[in-house]
Amino acid sequence: MNNVSDGSSTHCSITMEPSTDARKNRPTNVYIWDMDETLILLKSLLNGAYMQAFGGSKDSSKGLEIGKRWEKQILQVCDDHFFYEQIEDYNEPFLLSLNEFDDGKDLSDYNFNDDGLTFPCDDSNKRKLAYRHRAIANKYSKGLHNVLDHNMIKQWDDLYKLTDIYTDGWLSSARALLDQTSGRNKTDASQPSSSENTYDNMDTKCKDINVLVTSGSLIPSLVKCMLFHLDDHIVYENVYSSWEVGKLQCFAWIRERFSGPSVRFCVIGDGMEECDAAERMRWPFVKMDFRPKAPHRFPGLTVRIIKHYMEVIYGPFNSADDEKEQ
Repeated sequence: MNNVSDGSSTHCSITMEPSTDARKNRPTNVYIWDMDETLILLKSLLNGAYMQAFGGSKDSSKGLEIGKRWEKQILQVCDDHFFYEQIEDYNEPFLLSLNEFDDGKDLSDYNFNDDGLTFPCDDSNKRKLAYRHRAIANKYSKGLHNVLDHNMIKQWDDLYKLTDIYTDGWLSSARALLDQTSGRNKTDASQPSSSENTYDNMDTKCKDINVLVTSGSLIPSLVKCMLFHLDDHIVYENVYSSWEVGKLQCFAWIRERFSGPSVRFCVIGDGMEECDAAERMRWPFVKMDFRPKAPHRFPGLTVRIIKHYMEVIYGPFNSADDEKEQ
Protein backbone atom coordinates (compact mmCIF):
# COMPACT_ATOMS: atom_id res chain seq x y z
CA MET A 1 0.00 0.00 0.00
CA ASN A 2 1.16 3.53 -0.66
CA ASN A 3 2.34 5.89 2.03
CA VAL A 4 -0.06 8.68 2.88
CA SER A 5 1.02 11.90 1.20
CA ASP A 6 2.14 14.83 3.31
CA GLY A 7 0.14 17.07 0.96
CA SER A 8 3.08 19.41 0.32
CA SER A 9 2.04 19.81 -3.32
CA THR A 10 -1.16 19.29 -5.26
CA HIS A 11 0.41 18.04 -8.47
CA CYS A 12 3.62 16.78 -9.99
CA SER A 13 5.25 19.12 -12.47
CA ILE A 14 5.63 17.65 -15.97
CA THR A 15 7.16 19.53 -18.87
CA MET A 16 6.12 18.51 -22.35
CA GLU A 17 5.06 20.29 -25.48
CA PRO A 18 1.35 19.80 -26.23
CA SER A 19 0.57 17.60 -29.21
CA THR A 20 -0.34 19.54 -32.37
CA ASP A 21 -1.56 16.50 -34.29
CA ALA A 22 -5.10 16.94 -35.57
CA ARG A 23 -6.78 13.70 -34.64
CA LYS A 24 -9.78 12.71 -36.71
CA ASN A 25 -10.98 9.99 -34.32
CA ARG A 26 -11.93 10.31 -30.71
CA PRO A 27 -8.91 9.28 -28.62
CA THR A 28 -8.91 6.35 -26.23
CA ASN A 29 -8.14 7.47 -22.69
CA VAL A 30 -6.28 5.01 -20.47
CA TYR A 31 -6.83 5.93 -16.81
CA ILE A 32 -4.21 4.40 -14.53
CA TRP A 33 -5.46 4.33 -10.95
CA ASP A 34 -3.75 3.76 -7.64
CA MET A 35 -5.90 1.86 -5.16
CA ASP A 36 -5.37 2.79 -1.51
CA GLU A 37 -6.22 6.37 -0.60
CA THR A 38 -7.33 6.87 -4.20
CA LEU A 39 -10.20 4.59 -5.25
CA ILE A 40 -10.64 3.27 -1.71
CA LEU A 41 -9.72 4.29 1.81
CA LEU A 42 -8.18 1.61 4.02
CA LYS A 43 -4.62 2.26 5.16
CA SER A 44 -5.54 5.73 6.38
CA LEU A 45 -8.35 4.21 8.46
CA LEU A 46 -6.00 1.63 9.96
CA ASN A 47 -3.23 4.10 10.86
CA GLY A 48 -5.61 6.91 11.88
CA ALA A 49 -4.41 9.42 9.27
CA TYR A 50 -7.88 9.85 7.77
CA MET A 51 -9.47 10.63 11.12
CA GLN A 52 -6.64 13.01 12.11
CA ALA A 53 -7.17 15.00 8.91
CA PHE A 54 -10.65 15.92 10.13
CA GLY A 55 -9.42 17.47 13.36
CA GLY A 56 -11.59 15.50 15.73
CA SER A 57 -14.86 15.61 13.80
CA LYS A 58 -14.57 11.93 12.92
CA ASP A 59 -14.92 9.18 15.52
CA SER A 60 -11.40 7.68 15.52
CA SER A 61 -12.39 4.45 17.22
CA LYS A 62 -15.13 3.87 14.65
CA GLY A 63 -12.76 4.51 11.77
CA LEU A 64 -10.22 2.08 13.17
CA GLU A 65 -12.91 -0.54 13.73
CA ILE A 66 -14.05 -0.18 10.12
CA GLY A 67 -10.48 -0.55 8.88
CA LYS A 68 -9.89 -3.67 10.95
CA ARG A 69 -13.13 -5.23 9.74
CA TRP A 70 -12.04 -4.67 6.14
CA GLU A 71 -8.62 -6.15 6.87
CA LYS A 72 -10.20 -9.27 8.37
CA GLN A 73 -12.70 -9.59 5.52
CA ILE A 74 -10.00 -9.26 2.83
CA LEU A 75 -7.74 -11.88 4.41
CA GLN A 76 -10.62 -14.28 4.97
CA VAL A 77 -11.74 -14.12 1.34
CA CYS A 78 -8.13 -14.40 0.14
CA ASP A 79 -7.48 -17.52 2.22
CA ASP A 80 -10.85 -19.22 1.77
CA HIS A 81 -11.40 -18.65 -1.94
CA PHE A 82 -8.23 -17.37 -3.66
CA PHE A 83 -5.45 -19.75 -2.56
CA TYR A 84 -3.63 -16.99 -0.69
CA GLU A 85 -2.13 -19.23 2.00
CA GLN A 86 -0.62 -21.33 -0.78
CA ILE A 87 0.71 -18.57 -3.01
CA GLU A 88 1.37 -15.48 -0.89
CA ASP A 89 5.13 -16.03 -1.33
CA TYR A 90 4.79 -16.22 -5.14
CA ASN A 91 3.59 -12.70 -5.88
CA GLU A 92 3.37 -11.93 -9.60
CA PRO A 93 2.84 -8.49 -11.19
CA PHE A 94 -0.34 -9.58 -13.03
CA LEU A 95 -2.47 -12.71 -13.40
CA LEU A 96 -1.34 -13.55 -16.95
CA SER A 97 2.38 -13.29 -16.22
CA LEU A 98 2.71 -17.11 -16.21
CA ASN A 99 0.41 -17.81 -19.16
CA GLU A 100 3.17 -19.52 -21.13
CA PHE A 101 3.29 -22.27 -18.48
CA ASP A 102 -0.48 -22.93 -18.56
CA ASP A 103 -1.19 -25.98 -20.75
CA GLY A 104 -4.97 -25.43 -20.63
CA LYS A 105 -5.66 -28.45 -18.42
CA ASP A 106 -9.30 -28.89 -17.33
CA LEU A 107 -9.36 -27.69 -13.70
CA SER A 108 -12.94 -28.73 -12.84
CA ASP A 109 -11.71 -31.72 -10.78
CA TYR A 110 -8.19 -30.48 -10.07
CA ASN A 111 -7.02 -30.86 -6.46
CA PHE A 112 -5.25 -27.61 -5.63
CA ASN A 113 -4.56 -28.84 -2.09
CA ASP A 114 -2.60 -31.91 -3.19
CA ASP A 115 -0.55 -30.96 -6.24
CA GLY A 116 2.70 -30.30 -4.39
CA LEU A 117 3.17 -26.61 -5.17
CA THR A 118 6.47 -25.63 -3.54
CA PHE A 119 9.84 -23.97 -4.06
CA PRO A 120 11.96 -23.82 -6.13
CA CYS A 121 9.75 -22.08 -8.66
CA ASP A 122 10.72 -24.30 -11.62
CA ASP A 123 8.60 -24.90 -14.71
CA SER A 124 6.48 -27.54 -12.95
CA ASN A 125 5.64 -25.22 -10.06
CA LYS A 126 5.08 -22.29 -12.40
CA ARG A 127 2.49 -24.40 -14.20
CA LYS A 128 0.74 -25.14 -10.89
CA LEU A 129 0.80 -21.44 -10.06
CA ALA A 130 -0.56 -20.60 -13.50
CA TYR A 131 -3.48 -22.98 -12.85
CA ARG A 132 -4.31 -21.04 -9.69
CA HIS A 133 -4.10 -17.76 -11.54
CA ARG A 134 -6.54 -19.07 -14.14
CA ALA A 135 -8.96 -20.19 -11.44
CA ILE A 136 -8.66 -16.79 -9.74
CA ALA A 137 -9.33 -15.02 -13.05
CA ASN A 138 -12.53 -17.06 -13.51
CA LYS A 139 -13.73 -16.24 -10.01
CA TYR A 140 -12.96 -12.56 -10.52
CA SER A 141 -14.89 -12.50 -13.81
CA LYS A 142 -17.95 -14.15 -12.25
CA GLY A 143 -17.98 -11.90 -9.15
CA LEU A 144 -18.15 -12.50 -5.43
CA HIS A 145 -21.87 -13.29 -5.51
CA ASN A 146 -20.82 -16.58 -7.11
CA VAL A 147 -18.22 -17.18 -4.38
CA LEU A 148 -19.64 -16.02 -1.04
CA ASP A 149 -22.66 -17.36 0.79
CA HIS A 150 -25.69 -15.21 1.67
CA ASN A 151 -24.45 -14.37 5.17
CA MET A 152 -21.03 -13.25 3.94
CA ILE A 153 -22.59 -11.16 1.19
CA LYS A 154 -24.77 -9.35 3.73
CA GLN A 155 -21.77 -8.66 6.00
CA TRP A 156 -19.83 -7.36 3.00
CA ASP A 157 -22.65 -5.11 1.74
CA ASP A 158 -23.29 -3.74 5.24
CA LEU A 159 -19.60 -2.96 5.75
CA TYR A 160 -19.39 -1.24 2.37
CA LYS A 161 -22.39 0.97 3.15
CA LEU A 162 -21.06 1.78 6.64
CA THR A 163 -17.68 2.76 5.20
CA ASP A 164 -19.23 4.92 2.49
CA ILE A 165 -21.30 6.81 5.06
CA TYR A 166 -18.31 7.26 7.38
CA THR A 167 -16.13 8.59 4.53
CA ASP A 168 -18.84 10.98 3.23
CA GLY A 169 -19.42 9.01 0.04
CA TRP A 170 -15.80 8.41 -0.97
CA LEU A 171 -16.42 4.86 -2.22
CA SER A 172 -19.65 5.53 -4.10
CA SER A 173 -18.21 8.70 -5.66
CA ALA A 174 -15.16 6.81 -6.91
CA ARG A 175 -17.42 4.17 -8.44
CA ALA A 176 -19.60 6.84 -10.05
CA LEU A 177 -16.52 8.30 -11.74
CA LEU A 178 -15.45 4.85 -12.90
CA ASP A 179 -18.95 4.46 -14.37
CA GLN A 180 -18.16 7.41 -16.61
CA THR A 181 -14.69 6.20 -17.61
CA SER A 182 -15.25 2.45 -17.98
CA GLY A 183 -17.63 2.32 -20.95
CA ARG A 184 -17.80 -1.28 -22.13
CA ASN A 185 -14.72 -2.26 -20.15
CA LYS A 186 -16.27 -5.34 -18.52
CA THR A 187 -15.24 -8.72 -19.99
CA ASP A 188 -17.93 -11.30 -20.67
CA ALA A 189 -18.08 -13.31 -17.45
CA SER A 190 -19.62 -16.21 -19.37
CA GLN A 191 -16.36 -16.71 -21.26
CA PRO A 192 -13.84 -18.76 -19.27
CA SER A 193 -10.19 -17.77 -19.24
CA SER A 194 -7.91 -19.76 -21.51
CA SER A 195 -4.20 -20.31 -21.62
CA GLU A 196 -4.01 -17.89 -24.55
CA ASN A 197 -3.08 -14.31 -23.81
CA THR A 198 -6.45 -12.62 -23.36
CA TYR A 199 -5.00 -9.12 -23.73
CA ASP A 200 -5.54 -9.49 -27.46
CA ASN A 201 -9.17 -10.54 -26.95
CA MET A 202 -10.31 -7.48 -25.00
CA ASP A 203 -13.30 -5.52 -26.26
CA THR A 204 -11.90 -3.23 -28.93
CA LYS A 205 -15.02 -1.05 -28.77
CA CYS A 206 -14.10 0.32 -25.35
CA LYS A 207 -13.83 4.07 -25.59
CA ASP A 208 -11.82 4.37 -22.39
CA ILE A 209 -9.90 1.91 -20.25
CA ASN A 210 -9.38 1.73 -16.49
CA VAL A 211 -6.19 0.15 -15.21
CA LEU A 212 -5.16 -0.41 -11.60
CA VAL A 213 -1.52 -0.29 -10.50
CA THR A 214 -1.16 -0.91 -6.78
CA SER A 215 1.87 -1.37 -4.58
CA GLY A 216 0.01 -4.11 -2.68
CA SER A 217 0.48 -7.78 -3.53
CA LEU A 218 -1.59 -9.11 -6.41
CA ILE A 219 -4.13 -11.51 -4.87
CA PRO A 220 -5.27 -9.24 -2.00
CA SER A 221 -5.49 -6.38 -4.51
CA LEU A 222 -7.80 -8.41 -6.75
CA VAL A 223 -9.93 -9.34 -3.75
CA LYS A 224 -10.08 -5.69 -2.67
CA CYS A 225 -11.28 -4.78 -6.16
CA MET A 226 -14.13 -7.23 -5.75
CA LEU A 227 -15.02 -6.32 -2.18
CA PHE A 228 -15.01 -2.59 -2.97
CA HIS A 229 -17.20 -3.11 -6.08
CA LEU A 230 -14.49 -2.09 -8.55
CA ASP A 231 -14.47 -5.32 -10.59
CA ASP A 232 -17.32 -4.12 -12.83
CA HIS A 233 -15.03 -1.35 -14.06
CA ILE A 234 -11.53 -2.85 -13.90
CA VAL A 235 -11.09 -6.25 -15.54
CA TYR A 236 -8.59 -8.67 -14.00
CA GLU A 237 -6.23 -8.28 -16.98
CA ASN A 238 -5.87 -4.63 -15.99
CA VAL A 239 -4.83 -5.17 -12.35
CA TYR A 240 -1.08 -4.81 -11.72
CA SER A 241 0.96 -5.27 -8.57
CA SER A 242 4.11 -3.13 -8.43
CA TRP A 243 5.22 -4.86 -5.20
CA GLU A 244 8.49 -6.19 -6.64
CA VAL A 245 8.83 -4.52 -10.03
CA GLY A 246 7.90 -0.90 -9.21
CA LYS A 247 5.31 1.35 -10.80
CA LEU A 248 7.57 2.56 -13.61
CA GLN A 249 7.88 -0.98 -14.95
CA CYS A 250 4.12 -1.48 -14.72
CA PHE A 251 3.55 1.79 -16.56
CA ALA A 252 5.96 0.65 -19.29
CA TRP A 253 3.99 -2.58 -19.75
CA ILE A 254 0.74 -0.60 -19.93
CA ARG A 255 2.18 1.76 -22.54
CA GLU A 256 3.34 -1.23 -24.59
CA ARG A 257 -0.14 -2.82 -24.42
CA PHE A 258 -2.24 0.19 -25.25
CA SER A 259 -0.03 2.75 -26.98
CA GLY A 260 -1.24 4.07 -30.32
CA PRO A 261 -1.66 7.28 -32.31
CA SER A 262 -4.98 8.10 -30.62
CA VAL A 263 -4.30 6.87 -27.07
CA ARG A 264 -3.84 9.19 -24.10
CA PHE A 265 -2.68 8.12 -20.63
CA CYS A 266 -3.37 9.66 -17.25
CA VAL A 267 -2.27 8.54 -13.77
CA ILE A 268 -4.42 9.20 -10.70
CA GLY A 269 -2.94 8.47 -7.29
CA ASP A 270 -1.76 9.78 -3.95
CA GLY A 271 1.91 8.72 -3.79
CA MET A 272 5.24 10.04 -5.00
CA GLU A 273 6.18 6.77 -6.71
CA GLU A 274 3.35 7.01 -9.23
CA CYS A 275 3.98 10.76 -9.57
CA ASP A 276 7.64 10.17 -10.41
CA ALA A 277 6.80 7.29 -12.74
CA ALA A 278 4.19 9.41 -14.56
CA GLU A 279 6.77 12.16 -15.01
CA ARG A 280 9.25 9.67 -16.47
CA MET A 281 6.57 8.48 -18.91
CA ARG A 282 5.55 12.07 -19.67
CA TRP A 283 1.99 11.35 -18.63
CA PRO A 284 -0.29 13.70 -16.67
CA PHE A 285 -0.68 12.98 -12.97
CA VAL A 286 -3.66 13.88 -10.77
CA LYS A 287 -2.72 14.06 -7.09
CA MET A 288 -5.33 12.65 -4.71
CA ASP A 289 -5.59 13.71 -1.07
CA PHE A 290 -8.24 12.66 1.46
CA ARG A 291 -7.98 15.86 3.54
CA PRO A 292 -11.31 17.77 3.64
CA LYS A 293 -10.08 20.85 1.77
CA ALA A 294 -7.81 19.06 -0.70
CA PRO A 295 -8.36 20.03 -4.35
CA HIS A 296 -8.67 16.44 -5.63
CA ARG A 297 -10.59 13.91 -3.57
CA PHE A 298 -13.88 12.01 -3.51
CA PRO A 299 -16.51 13.35 -3.73
CA GLY A 300 -15.27 16.09 -6.05
CA LEU A 301 -12.97 14.64 -8.69
CA THR A 302 -14.64 14.59 -12.11
CA VAL A 303 -13.84 13.49 -15.65
CA ARG A 304 -13.65 17.17 -16.62
CA ILE A 305 -10.88 17.77 -14.07
CA ILE A 306 -8.92 14.71 -15.21
CA LYS A 307 -9.21 15.71 -18.87
CA HIS A 308 -7.99 19.19 -18.01
CA TYR A 309 -4.74 17.62 -16.81
CA MET A 310 -4.60 15.52 -19.96
CA GLU A 311 -5.01 18.54 -22.20
CA VAL A 312 -1.99 20.17 -20.56
CA ILE A 313 0.11 17.29 -21.88
CA TYR A 314 -1.71 16.25 -25.05
CA GLY A 315 -3.33 19.49 -26.10
CA PRO A 316 -7.05 20.22 -26.46
CA PHE A 317 -9.31 17.80 -28.23
CA ASN A 318 -12.47 19.24 -29.69
CA SER A 319 -15.19 16.64 -30.06
CA ALA A 320 -18.94 16.80 -29.55
CA ASP A 321 -18.88 13.31 -28.08
CA ASP A 322 -16.05 14.26 -25.75
CA GLU A 323 -17.93 17.30 -24.55
CA LYS A 324 -21.04 15.24 -23.75
CA GLU A 325 -19.00 13.11 -21.35
CA GLN A 326 -17.79 16.11 -19.39
